[in-house]
Amino acid sequence: MIDLKQCSLGIELGSTRIKAVLVGDTCKPVAQGDFTWENRLENGIWTYPLEEVWQGVQAAYAALAADVLAKCGQPLTTVGCIGVSAMMHGYLAFDAAGKLLVPFRTWRNTMTGAAAEELTSAFGFNIPQRWSAAHLYQAMLNREPHLPQLDFFTTLAGYVHWQLTGRKVLGEGDASGMFPIDSTTGEYDAAMLAKFNALADKQGCPVDLVKLLPAVLPAGKDAGMLTVEGAKRLDPTGTLQPGIPFCPPEGDAGTGMVATNSVAPRTGNVSAGTSIFAMVVLEKPLSKVYPEIDMVTTPDGAAVAMVHCNNCTSDLNAWVDLLAESAALCGANIDKGALFTLLFNESLHGAPDCGGITPVNYISGESVTHLDAGVPLLLRRPDSAFTLANFMRANIYSAFATLAMGLEILRKENVAVNTLLGHGGIFKTPGVAQRYLAAAAGAPVTCMETAGEGGSYGMALLAAYRLHRADGETLAAYLNRCVFADAQSTTLSPDPAEQSGFAAFLTQYQTALKAERAVVK
Repeated sequence: MIDLKQCSLGIELGSTRIKAVLVGDTCKPVAQGDFTWENRLENGIWTYPLEEVWQGVQAAYAALAADVLAKCGQPLTTVGCIGVSAMMHGYLAFDAAGKLLVPFRTWRNTMTGAAAEELTSAFGFNIPQRWSAAHLYQAMLNREPHLPQLDFFTTLAGYVHWQLTGRKVLGEGDASGMFPIDSTTGEYDAAMLAKFNALADKQGCPVDLVKLLPAVLPAGKDAGMLTVEGAKRLDPTGTLQPGIPFCPPEGDAGTGMVATNSVAPRTGNVSAGTSIFAMVVLEKPLSKVYPEIDMVTTPDGAAVAMVHCNNCTSDLNAWVDLLAESAALCGANIDKGALFTLLFNESLHGAPDCGGITPVNYISGESVTHLDAGVPLLLRRPDSAFTLANFMRANIYSAFATLAMGLEILRKENVAVNTLLGHGGIFKTPGVAQRYLAAAAGAPVTCMETAGEGGSYGMALLAAYRLHRADGETLAAYLNRCVFADAQSTTLSPDPAEQSGFAAFLTQYQTALKAERAVVK
């Protein structure tokens, strides 16, 4: 038996998996559940239907509740605190009655180029295409008919939180991917709000933007309670009771930082999944605006430089699926997780430069390299060493290639980082992707025992912080005291031969992008 009121629940809606994690009073995972899903390209828009959002949330929660019952012998009737996180950015627009006005537009879309460029110029602050503000302003430029009915827009985490608690709020980290945050006030930047309103007026779409946005809350603040309706929506069986406190909902970038204890200056983390991003907490501002670099915040409001790439493991996963199909044809029905481990370990026998094999992993467009659409490619020289080891190494390298281009900007800015913390499923096989990322980033990479847990674990920790923190205790201090004081981790420094090999591969990759541009035109 465990004291459920001392436990914290984190639910994260990731790109390919919705996961629920319950941690105890020592912040160790107690139980978990998940649901697999995938975004859809419908009418040229990457989206998820809202009915599938709730199907997935309920399934992940049900699996978690079953795990609690199996491991602890008690029904999941309550917890001490709940937190919801999800993919950052995107556009979920509602009317005054709470009706969705247009299909959910996810971070993956590259359809707001004109808006992003105009807002960036007006603000003197980089507004990437995936940001919610860019989606709204692009809708204005396109004269979309839903705008007169617009009453509220938010992120996926903000939407789920709203439905469970009735509160239209957002954690500071997730909010900073909707619209720029003033780190001195912890609120949306007032000067930029005024500029946006003026631009909207010129487009014939007068708005008071702050009234359309969710309220901003820093980590640790009260963000409402589970309503009767919310409890039924999360757990249709009626076992879970209403009245449970919530922490502010967050984005996957912020929860990744928490999961890796990367919320203090000179810390950084790399989250690798369907997309990949690096988050580095800054000691000082960058010297200028870079279109390749997002400026966001930690969940408690510190300035962060973010390199976000739309493409990471989707093409790699597709190749592994193909290899699994080949194995099944030969009568070997191998577990997918075991196959990943075998193939990742095989890659260690490949050449440092991958022997002339160059995959381009672009399923969708990529803002870092200024491509509005993507087509996966596999290129190799006639004299390439086309072995399984080189093939697998090249596909893992490819997952990190575009990120490496963005990190080079931070190196030129002399941004100091002691080590990068890697997390996400690509790091589950010890010492493989971690080693390649160190070569790509030119910096030591640390992976903790929880490297494969990702954002759901980070969200559970934010809920625990809301529940257990001492008066005046900062998020960084809480994590160091209660979560990571005895954390087991491994750190790998860049191997010079692999650094040189990755640099050679990256040159090939950048050349291959010329072919990519020709194909997607």
